[in-house]
Amino acid sequence: MKPRITVLTLGVDDLEKSLSFYRDGLGFSTDGIVGREFEHGAVAFFDLQAGLRLAIWSRNDIAHDTKLHKTTPSPTEFTIGHNVGSKQEVNEVMEQARKAGAAITVPPHDTFWGGYSGYFQDPDGHVWEVVWNPQWEIED
Repeated sequence: MKPRITVLTLGVDDLEKSLSFYRDGLGFSTDGIVGREFEHGAVAFFDLQAGLRLAIWSRNDIAHDTKLHKTTPSPTEFTIGHNVGSKQEVNEVMEQARKAGAAITVPPHDTFWGGYSGYFQDPDGHVWEVVWNPQWEIED
């Protein structure tokens, strides 16, 4: 297996609400919900950087497709990191997320390791860290 990820799929409880959050609130590019003609197939994809997409898909449909039992989600299972180029950009993205309806769990702050970050949760509780790391150069 090559160390490559092409799609990160988030299980959601309300596909339309999550679509609105990511498309309208955060400005992620998408063709909207596709696959409605298939039972358990409605999904939305968002283009991220080259070669990577974010998908949102009903938790019920993921459970059906994977043959796993749907369990109570835990927001501490994983975080999604969104690195930006400056402290100011952290502040701007966090404010955009707040206006889109995100719950701010940790406001932007200087980190113990010399960076600057904040955390928010999307409508389904997925945790995003918006972070500026002075050691990383961000290419758009």
